[in-house]
Amino acid sequence: MRSLIQQIAIEHRRRYGYRRISAELRRRGMVVNHKRVARIMREDNLLAAQPRQFVVTTKSDHKLEVYLNLARRLKLTGIDQLWVADITYIRVQTEFVYLAVILDGFSRKVVGWSLERTLASRPALPHWNKPPRREKPALGLVHHSDRGVQYASDEYVGVLQGHGMIPSMSRPANPYDNASCESFLKTLKREEIYANQYRDLDHLRGNIEEFIERYYNQQRLHSALGYRSPEEFERQAKHADPLTQLCSPSLEFFPGSENRISTRMLEQGTQTPSPAPDLIPG
Repeated sequence: MRSLIQQIAIEHRRRYGYRRISAELRRRGMVVNHKRVARIMREDNLLAAQPRQFVVTTKSDHKLEVYLNLARRLKLTGIDQLWVADITYIRVQTEFVYLAVILDGFSRKVVGWSLERTLASRPALPHWNKPPRREKPALGLVHHSDRGVQYASDEYVGVLQGHGMIPSMSRPANPYDNASCESFLKTLKREEIYANQYRDLDHLRGNIEEFIERYYNQQRLHSALGYRSPEEFERQAKHADPLTQLCSPSLEFFPGSENRISTRMLEQGTQTPSPAPDLIPG
């Protein structure tokens, strides 16, 4: 067991803590106790790197239009129904660069990302189609973000609406609907950024691409997905019930009621019931 623990820790560059290593051991057919795994890792100095303090960079004091928070009430049935987005900064030598990412709310897979030197509206523009990471999503997909000026800009909203997407934004001091994206950024910084030093922007971009495209999406076990990778989770969900991928998500305006509508109705402009007070902009 000790030899296998060491092997898994090295394979994942000490990114895994004892919980994920325990899950990986079970996937390989071993019966293990997580406390024993933690003890062995502590003895062998294999414990994962600890996170640093997370810094909030959202600037929401602007006069641009703010959109309803649809993600809070959305009931997901498959991929490409809710995408969540966020931006963070990364230090490279003597400068700061900015990383914008978009995750699928159902599978936690990174469907698009952008790394630029300036924090303007353009770096935040979704790059899910360059190169293609999915087939073109169906109309009515909800794109959720904070109220930052990058996401509220006319340029960004225009791109979303041009692809048939519905903008959605969190309320002030209420980031919980975007928690999956913030969690990913913490993981990226803890397991990749803080563990390496980068010569320049191109070096950083190559490492981030490797981490996202070939490690996080394909290999890394996600606790919220039953210790499966995002791509494995998507394959199993589609294989278990392929019809759910064709279903539209629904919105619940009043908790505990039967008053629900499809996002297709929103996209088509169908008249809907009056929203609850906490869904009113501002």
